[in-house]
Amino acid sequence: MDFIEYDLLFESRNQLIGEISELDDKTLDHRPAPDVWSIAQICHHLYLTEQVFTDVIAHGIRERDFTNIIQKNIYLVSDRTKKFASPDSLSPSSDPFPLSNIMDLLAESRDRLFQVLYEMDADTRLDKKKAKHPLFGDLSLDQWIELLSLHEQRHIKQIQEIKSALI
Repeated sequence: MDFIEYDLLFESRNQLIGEISELDDKTLDHRPAPDVWSIAQICHHLYLTEQVFTDVIAHGIRERDFTNIIQKNIYLVSDRTKKFASPDSLSPSSDPFPLSNIMDLLAESRDRLFQVLYEMDADTRLDKKKAKHPLFGDLSLDQWIELLSLHEQRHIKQIQEIKSALI
């Protein structure tokens, strides 16, 4: 896997941890509006999403190589003016989440993703493997990883907005 993809994953996760690590439980569980997730729920959603992405990537690694994968413009995920409905399976629990639980979940999902990536054959090229995404269609596995980082960045901006409104 390309170092840039690892860097994106490390950078976004470190930024996320930096945004939440000093928050108290009340702030984490505050919902700015009835139809808006709390910071804890956003983090739970990121955990659930990473679990699904990891499953998709693990499955895609085992599939045959492709030569005709078209790179998609996945950057629209970064545009917070565009709203996307999260599938029910990726919707967070409404239960409160203590910070330690959130940190454990985020560490677990990232460790699992890295385990899948580290265990793949050294000659596996993620840009030659693909899996179907519900919004973008067929994406190369390297774009799945980039999308995971972009998705996390999108929600970091959302967390920053919630925190700013609380100050």
